[in-house]
Amino acid sequence: MEHEGHREPGRPRSLYFGVFGLMLGMFLAMLDGLIVGTALPTIVGDLGGLNHLSWVVTAYLLAAAATTPIWGKLGDLYGRKGTFMTAIVLFLIGSVLAGLSRDMNQLIAFRALQGLGAGGLMVGALAMIGVLVPPRESGRLQ
Repeated sequence: MEHEGHREPGRPRSLYFGVFGLMLGMFLAMLDGLIVGTALPTIVGDLGGLNHLSWVVTAYLLAAAATTPIWGKLGDLYGRKGTFMTAIVLFLIGSVLAGLSRDMNQLIAFRALQGLGAGGLMVGALAMIGVLVPPRESGRLQ
């Protein structure tokens, strides 16, 4: 039985908005994998480099995997918010440049740039959720 004065305080609305914003950042990277992965054979075929298709995928995944621990360390040293925002900007710049690619070499290079940002999106979002949400509830949200 709860007394009116002894209720557990509700979660602040700003926490929900913060977590929702972080999820949108992670959604960027996942959506990229779904949309670009589906359209990639057509894009590579238009650029005339179907034999380099695996390099386009590998450049993105390798850059994301290699930079994930680096983004985590940068977040610890310089602040998670700034590094997460930098990762978003880097990811978006890579996305725009990849969309403007005129040949396969450009597409591979810009997908690697995009992968650099994607590595920071996932680790940054999870690290900030760990800071924003109490430990008892962070597992459920993550």
